[in-house]
Amino acid sequence: MSTPTGEDHVVRPIRPDEWAVMKQLRLDALRDPAAPMAFLETYEDAVGRPDSFYRQRAQRSAEEPSGARQFIAEAPDGTWAGSLTVLIEEPGTQDWAGYPVERRQGHVVGVYVRPQQRGTGLVKALFDAGVTWAWERGAERVRLLVHEANARAQGAYRKAGFVPSGVSVSFAKDEDEKELEFVLDRRP
Repeated sequence: MSTPTGEDHVVRPIRPDEWAVMKQLRLDALRDPAAPMAFLETYEDAVGRPDSFYRQRAQRSAEEPSGARQFIAEAPDGTWAGSLTVLIEEPGTQDWAGYPVERRQGHVVGVYVRPQQRGTGLVKALFDAGVTWAWERGAERVRLLVHEANARAQGAYRKAGFVPSGVSVSFAKDEDEKELEFVLDRRP
């Protein structure tokens, strides 16, 4: 049996009525062994949120204009194999860590691909969709933060074209650990 590739999937934004599937994928992601260093949210926090939280998140992601868009990779059988979200950050504001945002940029968060789909090109396809969306909204660059010990994710981000910027921030869960900023600058 062959392993499906990212080319077998449709990468698209979520729709408002897909909140329950979005919620389930998020819960699955938070059960992944890498979740403690990949996500700031815990499974316990996410499962305790009311359905209205997920309904509102799906609705906001689907609205135009929107400052955030969640993309999913849908398999031919309709199951979701992965997801990422891009947030637009405006100059003159502060990011989630309190640092000033100096230019319009996309910030990728919530990257997850199911274990059986890793290494198939699916994460690159998700990034291509998210980055294109950010460029269409005038972003000058797209960035993400990745835990210093998450070598697997760093490798996937490099394959998607991202490079370390040299910026690091304290990991929100443990100030002794660091997250590294990876960036993709808009090419002329």
